[in-house]
Amino acid sequence: MSKAFTKDDRPDEPVIVRHRPALPEGLPNYVTRRGLQALHDLLATTEPGLPRAELEQRIASAVLVSPPARREEIRFGARVKMRDAAGALRQVQIVGVDEADPATGLIAFLAPFARALLGRGVGDRVTVRAPGGGEELEVLAVDYDDD
Repeated sequence: MSKAFTKDDRPDEPVIVRHRPALPEGLPNYVTRRGLQALHDLLATTEPGLPRAELEQRIASAVLVSPPARREEIRFGARVKMRDAAGALRQVQIVGVDEADPATGLIAFLAPFARALLGRGVGDRVTVRAPGGGEELEVLAVDYDDD
């Protein structure tokens, strides 16, 4: 249906391509399978003329990381369930920079919080920086998506 026959006189909403954080020089562009698929999906829906080159470059430089053999250890792609000193539970997943969304618990592998968790396992206590000082968390579970 033509817009002429609707009450919606607003112009079409522009497609907004999210700014991609830069990777430090020489650091691989690690991605989970879900993160790589999201980049491909975004590229497929990005209209010609919009900034596609950055997306194409991210896909070309992507290094797909499979779950590690030792799944009890926190590595890239791990979903980590933790408990703080007050007993509150928190869950995060360590992902690539393009997939990161701290508000939903997806943290980039180069974030200080992720770096504090890497190499740890169930039962370990980890102190992470928080706005009010250090926060101690106990690792309760480590899980990975199956490929």
